[in-house]
Amino acid sequence: MGWVICLIACTVYMMTKEATVSFWDCGEFISGAAKMEVVHSPGAPLFLMIGRLFVIILGGIKNAAFAINSLSAISSGFTILFLFWTITHFAKRIVLRTNDEISSSDLLKIMGAGVVGALAYTFSDTFWFSAVEGEVYALSSFLTALVFWMILKWEDRITHTQDIQADRWIVLIAFIMGLSTGVHLLNLLTIPAIVMVYYFKRYEVTTWGTVWAFVIGCVITGFVQYGVIQAIPVLCMNMDIIFVNSFSLPFNSGVLFTIIALGVIMYFLIRWAKAKGHYFVHLGTICVIFILIGYSPYVSTIIRSNADVPIDMTNPDNAITLIKYVQREQYGKVPLLFGPDYNSQAIGMKEGSMQYWKGPKKYEELGEKQDEREYAAGETRFFPRIWDDNQQSHVQYYMNYLGLNEGDRPTGRDNLSFFFGYQVNQMWWRYFCWNYIGRQNDIQNIMGEPQNGNWVSGISFLDKSRVGDMSKMPEAYKNNRAYNKLFFLPFILGLLGFFFHFQHDRRNSFVVGLLFFFTGLAIVIYLNNTPIQPRERDYAYAGATYAFAIWIGLGVMMVSDLLKKIGLGAMSPAIASALCLVAVPILMASQEWDDHDRSQKTLALASARNYLNSCEPNAILFTEGDNDTYPLWYAQEIEGIRTDVRMVNISLLGIDWYIDQLSFAINKAERVPLIWKPEQYRGELRNYMRFIDKGLPQDKYVNLTEALQFAGSEESGAKVRLQGGEEENYFPTKNFSIPVDKELVRKNKIVNDPDSAIVNEVQFTIPENVAYKNDLAILNIIAANAWKRPIYFANSIDPSHYEGLQEYLQLEGLAYKLIPVRTPGSTVNSPRRVNADKCVDLVLNKFEFGNADKTNIFYDQTNRRMMNSPRILAVQLCEYLTANNRKEDAIKVLDKMCNSVSERSFPTIVTPEDKSMILIADGYMKAGATDKAKKLIDKIVKFIEQDIMYKNTLPENKRSAKEDDWRFQIYSLQYLAGSAMNSGMQDTYKMLADKVNVLGQGLPQQQGPQ
Repeated sequence: MGWVICLIACTVYMMTKEATVSFWDCGEFISGAAKMEVVHSPGAPLFLMIGRLFVIILGGIKNAAFAINSLSAISSGFTILFLFWTITHFAKRIVLRTNDEISSSDLLKIMGAGVVGALAYTFSDTFWFSAVEGEVYALSSFLTALVFWMILKWEDRITHTQDIQADRWIVLIAFIMGLSTGVHLLNLLTIPAIVMVYYFKRYEVTTWGTVWAFVIGCVITGFVQYGVIQAIPVLCMNMDIIFVNSFSLPFNSGVLFTIIALGVIMYFLIRWAKAKGHYFVHLGTICVIFILIGYSPYVSTIIRSNADVPIDMTNPDNAITLIKYVQREQYGKVPLLFGPDYNSQAIGMKEGSMQYWKGPKKYEELGEKQDEREYAAGETRFFPRIWDDNQQSHVQYYMNYLGLNEGDRPTGRDNLSFFFGYQVNQMWWRYFCWNYIGRQNDIQNIMGEPQNGNWVSGISFLDKSRVGDMSKMPEAYKNNRAYNKLFFLPFILGLLGFFFHFQHDRRNSFVVGLLFFFTGLAIVIYLNNTPIQPRERDYAYAGATYAFAIWIGLGVMMVSDLLKKIGLGAMSPAIASALCLVAVPILMASQEWDDHDRSQKTLALASARNYLNSCEPNAILFTEGDNDTYPLWYAQEIEGIRTDVRMVNISLLGIDWYIDQLSFAINKAERVPLIWKPEQYRGELRNYMRFIDKGLPQDKYVNLTEALQFAGSEESGAKVRLQGGEEENYFPTKNFSIPVDKELVRKNKIVNDPDSAIVNEVQFTIPENVAYKNDLAILNIIAANAWKRPIYFANSIDPSHYEGLQEYLQLEGLAYKLIPVRTPGSTVNSPRRVNADKCVDLVLNKFEFGNADKTNIFYDQTNRRMMNSPRILAVQLCEYLTANNRKEDAIKVLDKMCNSVSERSFPTIVTPEDKSMILIADGYMKAGATDKAKKLIDKIVKFIEQDIMYKNTLPENKRSAKEDDWRFQIYSLQYLAGSAMNSGMQDTYKMLADKVNVLGQGLPQQQGPQ
């Protein structure tokens, strides 16, 4: 029966897996697995190795997406297999507590529990999402399910205190634990539950014994995480520094010595333990050895990094950089036990440890790393939840959430209020409820908005008090395919299973409870999430939904017993199984299939093609986020698309190892030159640069190359002395110039229009007061390039990274090209210089939309956000074409955009985040397509009317959350009314003006600037 359920799960996941690459990290992982490259820290070397094997078996590099997505699907299917066996193990234990034998009726009850629980998890929202894309979470879930099942197999096999045959399962568990570190560290959170199984089986159970077993489980978890995974590499690093720098031995000699020394110590420890009869020392030492053997795939990370592969995150090619890789140094530190509040006053920086880098012959000192602030007594608290991460947007969120004003000191109650209200409720419980109670829609909930991404049951009177009357919502929300109504049924069945488990097998219910706690609430505590996350984080808590699925299965047994009590007799197990099967897994599958089926979705690859095809040959393209970078890596590495374009990710550009890698050619893309040498940006050096006014004339523009050479100089004349006595480099002005070789510009086709007024020098002003290392690197690249290659900025990056060059940017597809032609008043939001012919050709003939014209494919919010980029391009292009008397082309562009994306794939929504349909309707009016504009306006008005009607159904304390949307919608109607009047659409103008008067009644006046 387990294998049948496994086959069902594998079939479901293979049928619904993504057709090609997905957004977020999938492009990186698929590329990394296909070519054994180095993905972001802390890495996943085992996942990459297994993924590479799947690529080889399933057709090679060109089929890499199919192969890695299949790996996730099959891993997830086998996770369901081990879940089934886990549930039936617990069910069997319960039956045998009261019966000597398992009757046919009992067998049916046990099988029913396994089937219902396993299939419930099969169709759960979070797990299904990870099962159909090329990410690490599916394989991690498989390993988690495997080790938990293994300790139950040990429990079945153990016969006495020192049973060597049975304890081989413990050694195997240790090995799998070690292997799992090469996929994801979530697997380690099963250790406390495993230790409790071990204790309950081997020892006489007491209250204090249970407490100590729990503590020991936590200690072992910490030992593996910090004592093995991190401490041993740190020891290797320190020994290598000593051997290389003090003894002049080759690189890695200290690492080899440490490994050999550990091996010798382990060998003699095993011999001593065996000779003295210390069984548990002997077993523990063997387990540590096998954890280390399982950890060994990280050797492949060092090997591949030394090969300088195209994707080489953190460049962990030696002992020092491997530590930074494993410890996730680039992501910073998160306080757990003690730390500051968001407004605590720092008094300086803590002294850090000496930092090194691998020089030609030895490890060179970089100076002490000072990345931790020091706070006075009373400025930190125990269990900091509203902590200082130097993000102003987070500070404002904390204040708004807690109702504090500027200068107010948060209390301990405020700290716990944020913990329970945001971190526990918003960032965990909400996700858990998605899986087993129901989900409102797929829209990310950032500020606790009542209309976005909440859990709902589908029972109207229960949901209404929290999220309003959903029947009054706009159709775009009401018909959202992620609106999954489960009516509490899986949750109720799980609760019944928990009570049944606790009643009949208290110890094992405690074991499952520990698994639930450590893969849920413990992760909440450990992650210490800050607000305004870039995406929903439900995937981090899949382990808790796995544990609860065990109780869902056991709930069938309680239902069976209840049916038996009302007189159904021997038929009760079959009836209970059938009822629960229909009420839970089948209901979940019917509700969630449409929003988890990605079998025809190809938008991520289409988006990557569109970005790359916007660039001229041999271009440099600046990107910033995951979704405008990783799919492009996939397109180049796997599909071989536009490998001549050199991508530069601005988010990584502030780190020295990434800047170093610009000096390598990748695929067909040439190296990227810089003005600075590596020693000028190594480590923490020149992480930022201040602009300090030295009295230069306001109209004086300094040559950018000379300014960078000045800022990179170690001479005292190029530095300014600070109050503390230390010196740092600076820029004496914000005004810079880039010389222009007009012949070279024309030769390299940097400017395509021969009639363009090419300037003698590009003059620009940096808008910020501080330039950080990534901005300094951008300036280095622009200066060193000197018009030899086209430079593009993706239209998705933060405008601050345009470095004040907006008037020299020309819109070309989904990117802005830097050209030596000034267009006064041009901005990225309203570009006045557009390569219109190229843009029209791209939109009408070359852009792809990933099957978005079909109505049977669900595009979630991430997909819709990425589809907004070509929409905004169409609007900008339409505005330019209309202004230049090319209205027919403008209408064609808007038609192409509207016809390529169906209303079902991207419904009409009017919110501050999504204003594209407002702009498209405006574009149609200005281009003279009034009939098409009218149809869009009708949809817009209908949405706004329904949304305001929905707002009025919300409880009074939640209506303020919709106020910004309401205000934006009224402003949008006013904007369209003005455009309609200017376009001669008098009836439309009157209708819109009337709607503004009616729908805007009661809108509070906005405080401050609009």
